[in-house]
Amino acid sequence: MKSSSVYSSDDESCRHPRRAADLFGHTEAERTLLDAYNSNRLAHAWMLCGPKGIGKATLAYRFARFLLAQSDGAKETGLFASDLPITKTDSLFVDSKAPVFGRVAAGSHADLMSIERKYDEKKGKFKNEIIVDDIRRIANFFSLSAAEGGWRVIIIDSADELNSNAANALLKVLEEPPTSAILLLISHNYRCLLPTIRSRCRKLVLSTLTEDAVTELLLKNHPEMLLSDASFLAHLSDGSIGRALDLEEEGGLQLYRDIFSLLDTLPNLNVVALHTLAGKLGRVGGDNAFHTFCDLILGWLGRFILFATKGKKGVDTKETHLYERLLYVTPLASWLEVWDKISNLLSRTDPINMDRRQIIISIFLLLEKTVQV
Repeated sequence: MKSSSVYSSDDESCRHPRRAADLFGHTEAERTLLDAYNSNRLAHAWMLCGPKGIGKATLAYRFARFLLAQSDGAKETGLFASDLPITKTDSLFVDSKAPVFGRVAAGSHADLMSIERKYDEKKGKFKNEIIVDDIRRIANFFSLSAAEGGWRVIIIDSADELNSNAANALLKVLEEPPTSAILLLISHNYRCLLPTIRSRCRKLVLSTLTEDAVTELLLKNHPEMLLSDASFLAHLSDGSIGRALDLEEEGGLQLYRDIFSLLDTLPNLNVVALHTLAGKLGRVGGDNAFHTFCDLILGWLGRFILFATKGKKGVDTKETHLYERLLYVTPLASWLEVWDKISNLLSRTDPINMDRRQIIISIFLLLEKTVQV
């Protein structure tokens, strides 16, 4: 049985976590899973928590491959996974040349089901949520014997995207877990999940990656990239390799420089440059570019507030100097209000189909007004 998701062409790239052979920066989390397995005290449901893009899904697929590789032993001996003796190991590593690796990478392993938001071919984008029909497929999956006589694994990426009916359906699955089965839930913000779901999962929190680790991973994925560019993207990504790769693909480095050039003209904005930028990002079909802008402007504001409250420097000397200059003329309380206003504005831009060009102009005019007060 293949994944319940329908993937877009972008999803078929080597970036999908089911194809990732390596895991960086999460030795402690891997050790936790290994210890649970080696002690034969493996919880039936795990919630892998942490910021988006840091490797939670990569760890989930890595663990799934490991468990399914043990199923090979079950198939050879005719035993069920629960009957197999635990062979202690010190790594979740499965060789990329192993048959189980290839089947998981292709989304064709019969004992692995992954559930994600489906891709809407008509609209050309992913749906906003995971629906109850997706979760109901789990019951059918678990009603069948393991095809290879071992473990059955479900990966939900992400549980945050379950609608209310889907969440309630998942709760029923968690209340009556079958033997030799494990559910791995990915969550970027576990507090948004039902308390009853959280209480039935063992929580495993993954930390953000170091800037050096993100830089190394960027260069591994893009050997042609300049070290200085990789390092700068790592600064912008806040420890998320997924975010860094997205920024690289969407031209985020140049877009940040365009945004910063405008910000650096405060308190007297370059109006011509502002309208040029807004026109470029507000074009029809420019969803990715606009969302990258949102990510970058909120990231800039977030770093500004961290600088004002904790003295954390910006991504480079120029950004830090701008923070110092703006904070000298406008108090922190005003910038906190700006953060709230811009966050709220951007959070409701897509649902009500507002004019994105005007949104961008409004954001910069609000910043200009804040500095001039």
